[in-house]
Amino acid sequence: MLKNLKGRVAFIFDEEDFDVDQIVGVKNIKLRDIDEMAAVAMQSYDPDFAKNVQAGDLLVGNVNFGYGHPHYPPLKAMRHLGIAGIVAESFSPGYWRGEVANGFPQVACPGIMEFVDRWDQIEVDWQGGVVRNLTKGAERPFDPLSKGDLDMISAGGLEGFIKNKIQQEKKAQS
Repeated sequence: MLKNLKGRVAFIFDEEDFDVDQIVGVKNIKLRDIDEMAAVAMQSYDPDFAKNVQAGDLLVGNVNFGYGHPHYPPLKAMRHLGIAGIVAESFSPGYWRGEVANGFPQVACPGIMEFVDRWDQIEVDWQGGVVRNLTKGAERPFDPLSKGDLDMISAGGLEGFIKNKIQQEKKAQS
């Protein structure tokens, strides 16, 4: 089972159909250096974001978060800055699949936009199936992840997932 996510809401993307390329800016989407990507991340939204974000913080998004081309640099930059996961109203399917394959925890939680404010402390309780707003003392259920998605995120992504499957098959053959 996944370890619960617990952190502050570092930013709320209130735009529906948010294209994650905007996190680093389209002109920076081909950057390869993680420090460069992190340096430009969120500049058009909050120039002090990198100074204020802490390891374990979470992002919150609106409906169809990740819409557009599912590029990976923006979320690599977010992970490099310490973002531990995303809770959104819903996700674009291509984006969802790509980030699950990267092992990045994501939670579809209808109603999350009205449930949190920036810098609230929240917790994603995987086993309980709820997002808790620890600042406000409330909780909201989230859409359960499939077993495959849970296994892939738990394994740290597709590569770890495949390695785990191979090990399980070897054990079964012994």
